Formats: sequence, C-alpha cells, structure tokens
Amino acid sequence: MTTTIETAAFERLASWQAAFNSGDADGCAKCYEVDALMVATPFGEFRGRDEIRAFWADLIAKGFSDVAYTNTLATVQDDESVVISSNWTMNNAHGRITKELWVLQDDGSALLREDRFEVLG
Repeated sequence: MTTTIETAAFERLASWQAAFNSGDADGCAKCYEVDALMVATPFGEFRGRDEIRAFWADLIAKGFSDVAYTNTLATVQDDESVVISSNWTMNNAHGRITKELWVLQDDGSALLREDRFEVLG
C-alpha cells in the first residue's frame, strides 16, 4: 500500500523531472523547501531556493536535459517524510541520488528538504 507521503513525493518528483526536462530552473527550485539543502557531488553544497535555482539554471544552460530515473527506492521515515534514492541518467551525465528527503507540507504536497546526489560520469 502506498502512503500519502509516498504519493505526494512521487507526484512532486514527476513535477521536478518535467520542469528540468523542459528547461525550467524556476520549476525545479519550486520543488524544494525555501531553506532546503542540496549537496551535488562533486559540485558542492547549495542552501536555499535561490542557490538551488542558480545551480539548475547553469546546468540547463550548459545543455543538460532528458533526466530519467531507474532502480528507484522509497523508504518511508514517518507519516510526513520519505527518503527516495535512485540511479539517474541524462543526455550528458549519469549518477546516483543517495538521499532525497521529501517532507509533507500543510497543503498535502511534498517538497524536498534535503537533496544529495552524485555525478558519476
């Protein structure tokens, strides 16, 4: 049985993916909490939507697109949070999501509080 937080997280993850694949860095950033943490190895640490938006805008401007996920695993933490991990590929890179912490918001949607991923090639 899928929980409410899993459903909300996967819906927002689909929104993030659609935004990225359409070149919408603002749409990507809106999937994060205002003070979220993103750690993108080897690029560094980004705090808050403004820094996260700038990271995605730069990547999109460099021609990265077509992200897809495989071997995705959701681990429910409690009624209000779930951790998603996955492998990912895109047109110019591939890697691994080690931790996406999705948290249920007051409106029933989920946002990323913490995003940790690695670029492996």
